[in-house]
Amino acid sequence: MATWTTFQKGNAMIEDAHTTRNRLNAAVCWLDRVDPGTHRRIKGLRLVTAYGIAAALGTLHDVAIGLPGSASLGFLAGNIALWASVSEGKTTRAQSSRDLALLSLAAALGALVFVVMSRPLALAGLAGPELVLVSGAFLTGYLKRFGVLGAGIGSQVFIGELLAYGARLTTADLRAISVAALIAAVASIVPRVLSGPAERPVSIAALSAGPASDSHRCSPEFCMGLQASIAALVIVGLNESIGLVESSWAITACTYVVAGSASGTMLRVRRRIVGTLIGVPLGLACLPVAEHAPLLIWIAAALAIIVYAMALPERYDIACGAFAFTLIVTLAASGVHSLALLVARAWETLLGGTLGLAAAMFIFPLREPSAASSKGVVDDID
Repeated sequence: MATWTTFQKGNAMIEDAHTTRNRLNAAVCWLDRVDPGTHRRIKGLRLVTAYGIAAALGTLHDVAIGLPGSASLGFLAGNIALWASVSEGKTTRAQSSRDLALLSLAAALGALVFVVMSRPLALAGLAGPELVLVSGAFLTGYLKRFGVLGAGIGSQVFIGELLAYGARLTTADLRAISVAALIAAVASIVPRVLSGPAERPVSIAALSAGPASDSHRCSPEFCMGLQASIAALVIVGLNESIGLVESSWAITACTYVVAGSASGTMLRVRRRIVGTLIGVPLGLACLPVAEHAPLLIWIAAALAIIVYAMALPERYDIACGAFAFTLIVTLAASGVHSLALLVARAWETLLGGTLGLAAAMFIFPLREPSAASSKGVVDDID
C-alpha cells in the first residue's frame, strides 16, 4: 500500500513538472512571437534601468541639497527618463543620445509652462490649471507631422505638464525641474549607449495620419491635435462642473487614443479600454502584497514595464494592461490605498477614450491612411 501511494505521488510530481515545463515553453514561444530577436525586451530593460538610475540620483542628498522642491526631484527625473526612453526611436548611439537629451528638455519645458501658466489660470476656477494640459494634448497630435522626434517632443511636453500637475509644482520648483531634466538626460542616455546595436527601433504604421477630409484644408496632424485638445477641454469642463477623481487620467486617455484615422482611433479606444479593464483588477488583486512586500511589487512593476515595451508596437491592449497594472501597484507601494482613486483609473480611461473617439469621428474626421501616406510613422506611449 505504501509503495502504491509513493508511486502515485511520483506520477503526480512528474505531471506537475510536465505542466510547468509546457507553460514555460508556451511563455517562451509567446515572447519569441511578440519580440523576435529580443530587441524589444532589451528596450524594456533600458526603460527600467533609465527610471531606476534617474530616481536613485534624484534621491541623493548631495544632488537634492538646496533645492526647495527636492521632494519631487526623484519623481520628476525618473518619469522624464522613462518616457523619453519610450519615445526615442533612432538606430545609432549618437542620434539616440541627441534625441534623449531633447526629449528630456521638452518634458522640462512642459513642466515649466504648467508652473508659469497654472497660477493665472487658477482664477478661472478650480479646474483652471488643467487648461494647460489642453495645449499639451494638442502638441501631442500636431507635432507628429515632424516624424518620430516631433511626436516624442509633443508627447514629452504633455507629460511634463502632467508631472507638474500631479506633483502640484510651483515657481519654487523651477530649479528642481531643471536639475530633474539633466538627471533624466544622463540616466536615459547611459543605458542607450550600452545597449548599442542590440536594439532596433520599431515604427507604428497605425499611428500615421491619414488624409484630411475633403471638407477642410487642415493638415491631418493639426486635426489630430485639435481632436485631442477638444476632448481634453470637455474633460476639464466636466471636472469643473461635477468633479472627477483624477481628471488627468481621462485627459491622458483621450490624448493618446487619437490615431491617424477615425477607424484607427476606434481600434485604439477598444484596445486601451480592454487592457485597462484587465490591468486594473490585476493590480488591485496585488494590493495585499504591496502592503506587506513592496519589494516584490516593484519587481512585478519592472517586469510589467518590459512587457509594455514589447507589446506597444503591435499589441496596444497588452501594453495598456501592463501600464495600468504598473500604475496601480506602484501607487499602492507608495502608500496610496484609496480604492476609489485606484478604481478611477478604469472608469476615467473609459470616459477619456469615449470622448477621444467622439472627437475623432465628428471633428474633422480623418480617413484611413493609404500605403503611400504610411511612411511618416510615429511612436506612442501611455
